[in-house]
Amino acid sequence: MKILDKLNRPLRDLRISVTDRCNFRCVYCMPKEVFGSDYQFLERGQILTFEEITRLARIFVSQDVGKIRLTGGEPLVRKDLHQLVAMLSSISPDLDLTLTTNGSLLARQAQALKDAGLKRVSVSLDSLDDATFKAMNDVDFPVQKVIEGMDAAAAVGLGPIKVNMVVKRGLNESSILPMARFFREKGYILRFIEYMDVGSTNGWRMNDVVSASEIIKTISAEMPLEPVDPNYTGEVAERWRYKDGSGEVGVIASVTQAFCSTCNRARISAEGSFYTCLFAVKGHNLRDLLRNGATDEEISHTIANVWTKRSDRYSELRTENTPPRPKVEMSHIGG
Repeated sequence: MKILDKLNRPLRDLRISVTDRCNFRCVYCMPKEVFGSDYQFLERGQILTFEEITRLARIFVSQDVGKIRLTGGEPLVRKDLHQLVAMLSSISPDLDLTLTTNGSLLARQAQALKDAGLKRVSVSLDSLDDATFKAMNDVDFPVQKVIEGMDAAAAVGLGPIKVNMVVKRGLNESSILPMARFFREKGYILRFIEYMDVGSTNGWRMNDVVSASEIIKTISAEMPLEPVDPNYTGEVAERWRYKDGSGEVGVIASVTQAFCSTCNRARISAEGSFYTCLFAVKGHNLRDLLRNGATDEEISHTIANVWTKRSDRYSELRTENTPPRPKVEMSHIGG
């Protein structure tokens, strides 16, 4: 059953956060000043069980969702995640089941995830320079361990590997070219993400944004690029390939080139709230429906009712002078 929102956008892509916890404290996502040792994360009983996640996923797939991405926090800190992957992969052989991770625990879990039915992984890495990367993850984690995770995933067939780099001015824009050179050589797809005003704790300023056009201009001056058509309607990454045929890069420009008009993504937070936008102020509680005896049909009706009323287009409306408002944290609902 296909459902459309008020702007005629279908629901096709579901991101499920399996935990609000993470073993990194990246300055643009979970800064230590906020997410310190005394921060109260969700209790185990508050987060959805694997069975509850799978039940919701089945309902969403019945509503024409074709892609599910597992996120966090850091999804691989959730114990036995491969068991959830196996449960989700049994829903449909055609389901595009993927995972976004910081890569720190990927090397030891890659084979189990692949065996369970995971199709692909995206790995976050913001610099090849250890000092810069450690300053960004703020837990002294080395670059090489992340690359080992990527290579382990590639070796077991979880590819093509995509690498996500958030670019923040004054912090890691000098890493743009080294990252492009390195992953062009490795054959992994590198995607640059404009620094976004997700949540309320990362101190976002427009001056900190390195625009997608600036990123492409920087790379193309050394390694000429040309645009490529999107793989599918609603793809958020604008694709560019090297003119010599040696691979491609992508840019996700949600600040300077908003793609709200084709956004077909929904998000489920770790405790079962349904969000219709990354920049949402509040979600819709599905956990209580799951735990209070609602039928699949009733849950499906609730989801459809929320989606058909959706009119979100925060990034298109954002300006440099947009007044701050409370927004859900990225670590809570995934990227």
